[in-house]
Parts: sequence; structure tokens; C-alpha cells
Amino acid sequence: MLGKNTETFLECDKDYEEAEVILFGAPFDSTTSYRPGTRFGSSAIRRESFGIESYSPYQDKDLIDLPVMDSGDIELSFGDTALCLDQIEERTEIILDDGKIPFMLGGEHLVTLGAFRAIQRRYPEVHIIHFDAHADLRDDYLGVKLSHACVLRRCQELIGDGRIHQFGIRSGDREEFAWGKEHVETNRFDFGGLSETLEQLKDVPVYFTLDLDVLDPSVFPGTGTPEPGGVSFEELRKAATEVCRNAKVVGCDVNELSPHYDTSGVSTMVACKIVREMLLALI
Repeated sequence: MLGKNTETFLECDKDYEEAEVILFGAPFDSTTSYRPGTRFGSSAIRRESFGIESYSPYQDKDLIDLPVMDSGDIELSFGDTALCLDQIEERTEIILDDGKIPFMLGGEHLVTLGAFRAIQRRYPEVHIIHFDAHADLRDDYLGVKLSHACVLRRCQELIGDGRIHQFGIRSGDREEFAWGKEHVETNRFDFGGLSETLEQLKDVPVYFTLDLDVLDPSVFPGTGTPEPGGVSFEELRKAATEVCRNAKVVGCDVNELSPHYDTSGVSTMVACKIVREMLLALI
């Protein structure tokens, strides 16, 4: 008998009941401010993941052995940003209600807001660890408050001051940096201070959001807003693994892959490998 066609990230095909981490895609890029295309990121990561191994020699662990399920992409209502965020929030809430960790594949960075709303309701004391090239702290972008350029500002409005910890930031307007000094912890250019932050947050719920443009464009050109001066793959791999292994991560996301801007496919493979290492470190 032929079975139904299913496509999952690597070996993330466990039954929902036994899974501890649930992957899902949020293919949304309606507020992208420069080059669109991140709506194709989650499907590209899933499709191309079989170009790498499920086994990690860095961690001596294999996704085959771990309870992870890929639940596929949400069918989002394009044309209505607020409704799309509600749909992402709903999927995240379902996963949380069942005692599992949601792991979202974007999509542009605004998708984080939908997932984080559900996380913050469940864990009111939650902190955010944010890897990115951009501060994403604008109050609005060209008059729009629901924009990927404003996503961390909207998250700050939910949890207040001192609970967002940014790393790798190297771009933003003057007002963003001035506002950020008063309200968030920003570590510019690299991951300096990450270990100290993780020590401070040892017993605190953490939402981890990773914008892949924290990487230098020479490593990761396949993104909508490339920003020279970023970190290396190895620096990101180590830092992302450190967060997933040492923080009390209650939800996370990886976003901002626009696969068609890198026809070599390398950017997608970079994303796949980072997702693999994060998954293996979470469990």
C-alpha cells in the first residue's frame, strides 16, 4: 500500500504524542522592507535538509534518536498581517497547551511576535535572547507598527524593560539605539557577554529568536536585508548551541532566509545546519 506523501525536516517525523519539540513553518514576508522572499524559507529548509546528515559530529547526537516532530507550514491568510500573527499565535498555543516546545521556521522576523504572544501568556516572567544584525526596535516603519523592523519593540511592550538581550547588532537608526539604551540590553557586533547573560538567566524561561542575517553576507547572502560585518558560521553555531543547551528555552525561532537570493544553495544549507544543531542541543 502506498503511503501519503510527507516532507519533514530531516528525521523530525516522530508521532505528535511522543514528541517534545514541535517544528512548524510560518511562511510570511508581507512587511519585508527591502528584498522579499522569506515566505519560501521554511519550505526550503525542510526540502533541502536532506543534503546534510541527521548526525552531528559537534554534539555526537542524531536527530533519528530524538523526539521531534515537524508539523509543516501554517496556511496563513496573506493580505492581513494581524490575522497572520493570530494564526501563528494559535499554533504556538496549541503546542504549549500540550506541554511541548514550539520551534518556528520563518518567514520574516515579524512572525516572532505571534509566537511570543502565546509564550508570554504562558510564561509571564519570560526573557528574550535575540541574535540579529538589526535592532528591530523602531516604533514604526513608514507608519506601520506591525513590521519586521519593529518586532522587538512590540515584544518589549509585552514584557517591559531589561528582559530583551540582543547580540550581534550592527544596524539600526539613531533613535533605535538611543531608545534601546534605556530599555533593552544590546551587545553590538558579536556574542560577547552571552555566557554571562545565560548565567544570569539560568532558572528563567527564555524565548530564543535567531535572525540568520546576524551572519556575515559572505557566509549567508540569501537574506532580504544583508548587513556586512557579521559573525561567522562557527561563531553562530557555538553561540546558538550554548543558548539551547544552557538556557531554559520554552520556545524559539529561526527566520529571514530568502533562498532565491543565493542560487548556490549554500545559505539554505547554513540554515539547515543551524536548525539541526539547535534541535540537538534543546533535548
